[in-house]
Parts: sequence; structure tokens; C-alpha cells
Amino acid sequence: MVTLQIVDHKNYPRNSLLLSLDEGEKHTLEAALFHQADYVIIDEKLGRNLAKCLGLNVIGTLGILLKAKQQNKILSFVDCVKGMQKRG
Repeated sequence: MVTLQIVDHKNYPRNSLLLSLDEGEKHTLEAALFHQADYVIIDEKLGRNLAKCLGLNVIGTLGILLKAKQQNKILSFVDCVKGMQKRG
């Protein structure tokens, strides 16, 4: 079973590999490293690649939705994806 933990932004230790990322991805990876997260949720290719280089397990939004469907947490994977596409 996958659980999700949301953490507040803190001044996590900086990693020079993360300088090329936008602020959101940078903070996500810093928090994941600091908290020794089992997974990190990132959709952008550069962020995913850097996360893997840092030894983090990566899952994207679609992966989360797929797991939610497999665990009967959502009724329709397709409807969720269409809803996300509508909202941009």
C-alpha cells in the first residue's frame, strides 16, 4: 500500500545537481533526500532522471492514478486523466 506524506518547505541541504531544476522540483527532491522517501512524485523528464541518479524511486501522476485504480480508490482511471487534461 502506498501512503503519501506532504511536508512543509524547509531549508533542506542543497545539492548542486538540482540547480537546473525549477523551484518546485528542486524542493521536492531535496525533501525526498532529507526524509529518505520511498518514492518521489515527479512528471518532468529532467527531474525524473536526476531523482533516479540520486537513488530515488520515481513515480509520476499517472502511476499514482494507476495504483489508486488497482486499489479501488478511484472509479475510473480514464475519467481522472480526462479531468486533469481539462484543468490543464
